[in-house]
Amino acid sequence: MSSPTEQRMDDLLSTFAASFAKLDGLDFFPDLDPIAAALGQGEPDQEGIHRWQPRKSETDASSLEMVYAKLPARFPPLFERFLLTYRWAEVDLEIYKLLPNPPGPDLQGFLREMSRDKGLWEALIPAGFMQFGRGADIDYDPVCFDISSRAKNRDMRVVKIDHEEILCNYKVKVVAELAPNFFELLQGTIALANGAQG
Repeated sequence: MSSPTEQRMDDLLSTFAASFAKLDGLDFFPDLDPIAAALGQGEPDQEGIHRWQPRKSETDASSLEMVYAKLPARFPPLFERFLLTYRWAEVDLEIYKLLPNPPGPDLQGFLREMSRDKGLWEALIPAGFMQFGRGADIDYDPVCFDISSRAKNRDMRVVKIDHEEILCNYKVKVVAELAPNFFELLQGTIALANGAQG
């Protein structure tokens, strides 16, 4: 039985996951996106377009430990809950993209996505930034949790880092704060999706 706090978290995350289709469309090419293909919904439509959906999937909390072994801090509780209860492909939410959390028995797939760009990984982690997304559309700037802003409840601000400063000048430079914490980022995304729907 989940606690009232967990139930509130789950309700919010369910609404957040439902916003993906409103903002992104969730179409994909099976040959180009194996993660989306694993989350595909039935046959392609009459125009031949394939679509995926975020999948509710309970993962054992112990799976977080292998991720945290590589990170300097734990994720905010709401993001932690999202990782443990949903699987998704890369999704463009207009202000930012989420890195994929691929289907699987644990969270190794998400850790692989976080560390895929070795240059960014090796600069961000020692500087106290944990990437979980990137800029929208073709913007490659990492979207990260800023560990230096961590509160007692493990909430952290969500920032965007200039990837060119890292690749060209070996400097980690924050270019924007997207939200004071993950909860506010979710609320903003849901509001954006509701506006897109209307």
